[in-house]
Amino acid sequence: MSKRPIFALVLAAGALMQSGAEAQRERQPPYWVSITASDALMRSGPAQTYPALWRYVRRGLPMRVVATQPNWRKLEDPEGATGWMMVRLLSDVRTALVTGSEPRPMHERADAGGRVRYLAEPGVVGRIETCSGGWCEFDVAGRRGFIRAEHIWGVGPDEEID
Repeated sequence: MSKRPIFALVLAAGALMQSGAEAQRERQPPYWVSITASDALMRSGPAQTYPALWRYVRRGLPMRVVATQPNWRKLEDPEGATGWMMVRLLSDVRTALVTGSEPRPMHERADAGGRVRYLAEPGVVGRIETCSGGWCEFDVAGRRGFIRAEHIWGVGPDEEID
C-alpha cells in the first residue's frame, strides 16, 4: 500500500476530528456530556501541567460542562466537584445517574400509574434516550423504562430531549 492514500486518510480523519471539536467549541455551557474513558483525570486547570484533583474509573458517568477552553472542559460531577478534563475523554452521549437512597422505579410508560418494569438502584448509570414532561426514557444495560427526571442526575430541570 502506498503512503499517499494513508496520508489522505489521516488528513480526512483529522478534518473530521477538527470539525467535531469546532462543533463542541460552539456550544454554550451549561450542557451535558459523559466520560468515554475508563480512566480519566479531572485537573485543577485546563492543561496537563495542572495537578489532578480526581480520577474517574467509570465509563459513561454523566458530567455537566460549566466552562470551555480549546481542548478542555470545566466539569461538574454528580457530587458537585468541579475541575478540568480533556475533551477527548468526553462524549456527547447522554447518560444519567440514579439519585437518592432507595431504588427508583422504571415504568413501562411515562406515567406514574404505569406498570413498573425495573427498579434502578442509586448510583446506577444508564443512557438517556428521550425526556419529556418530567419523564426520561432510560436504558440500563438493555433494560429500558421511563424514570422521573427528578430521580436522575444528567438532565436539566424541564429539559426536553428528542
